Amino acid sequence: MTNNRQPGQRRALWSWALYDWANSAFFTIILTFVFARYFSQSVVQDDVAGTEAWGNIVGISGLFIAILAPILGAIADQAGRLKPWLISFTLLCVLASGMLWFVTPEQDQFWLAAFWVGAGILGAEFAFIFYNAMLPDLAPMHQVGRWSGWGWGLGYVGGVLSLVVALFAFIESEGAWLGLDVAQAEHVRATFVLVAIWYLVFALPVFFMTPDRPRGNLKPVQAVRAGLAQIRESIANVRQYRHILRFLIARMLYIDGLATVFTFGGVYAAGTFGMDQTQVLQFAIALNVTAGLGALGFAWVDDALGGRNTVLVSLVGLACSALAILLVESMVGFWAWGMILGIFVGPLQSASRSYLARVAPEHLQTQMFGLFAFSGKATAFAGPLLVGTVTGLTGSQRWGMATILVFLVAGFLIMLTVPASVEKDAKANAV
Repeated sequence: MTNNRQPGQRRALWSWALYDWANSAFFTIILTFVFARYFSQSVVQDDVAGTEAWGNIVGISGLFIAILAPILGAIADQAGRLKPWLISFTLLCVLASGMLWFVTPEQDQFWLAAFWVGAGILGAEFAFIFYNAMLPDLAPMHQVGRWSGWGWGLGYVGGVLSLVVALFAFIESEGAWLGLDVAQAEHVRATFVLVAIWYLVFALPVFFMTPDRPRGNLKPVQAVRAGLAQIRESIANVRQYRHILRFLIARMLYIDGLATVFTFGGVYAAGTFGMDQTQVLQFAIALNVTAGLGALGFAWVDDALGGRNTVLVSLVGLACSALAILLVESMVGFWAWGMILGIFVGPLQSASRSYLARVAPEHLQTQMFGLFAFSGKATAFAGPLLVGTVTGLTGSQRWGMATILVFLVAGFLIMLTVPASVEKDAKANAV
């Protein structure tokens, strides 16, 4: 792929990277640690039914993302500009996060909670498609890896910091400094407003300080038709993009494995090592910190080795540390190998993004990042399903979690068939 655009100024690139910091607050506070628990315990008021309902909400949202992401990307390729899409979906997530304040701890709030959290997931995930597609327009091709890594690293740091603020400024203090009503869980609900403000404020730099592609000549209806035609053409010429197809299949597998680690990590820590809720939360924060450090530290490695090779190195590191976690018996060993595992999480994600940024055809970049989003959602059910099934059959959490290695190894083997030469050619043509 050739990149004839001049690279953006450093201010524009740092503004772009800061969006990862902004976006991560939603995933950390809403989807993972605070609202998910609040929904189950305070809205549904039943841990089992709440977990099932939460899984359905996230699963249905993921299905919409998998179907619509490539279509939206193709339409954006035809329409030209990316920032209107990015801004619109960001504001949708900001609005949805703020509206969660009105979800009081009552069972009749179920559908209000489901609607707004679903809208927030769609907004955050769709916004990330257009955010990712901006990378090859802003960064020179020989620095795509470091900027992808720096962005992803900032995302982990922002996620941890926003969680710390939520915990200590609102939840632990019970919002006493604001006079919040604990009986109505206002100290918890205030963290959802925090997400809305955090996301909006730190997204403003990318809105105003980054250049955008020129507007296309097509009207909206024409862009939709052209986008759908582009998808049909891409399918017809899939052999031309078979290296990208193999990469997306590999990513689909190893991201399933990675997502399952985060989904069941706390359950495994509690069940196998007897960690209480506070210890699990401490471990999760530490894991995110090491993942951020890994993404930042491997940023230069990516530019030196290429995204494909960085993915392979990360998968080896992940598989080895995951195997060690399954074998250790002590809490100290679990923590040590868990922190080592975290180091390879960030590079795996950031190098996947940088690889696609280098090899995606210029006229199909946003569509390809739509497929990138699809590859992260299409089979998201497979990892948790396999872990649950094997755990039930064997009666062992260790054997259940061992199935994660299948996804990592399968992704590694397919990634070996992805040619590194394509990526090198793209970098050479861009210099």
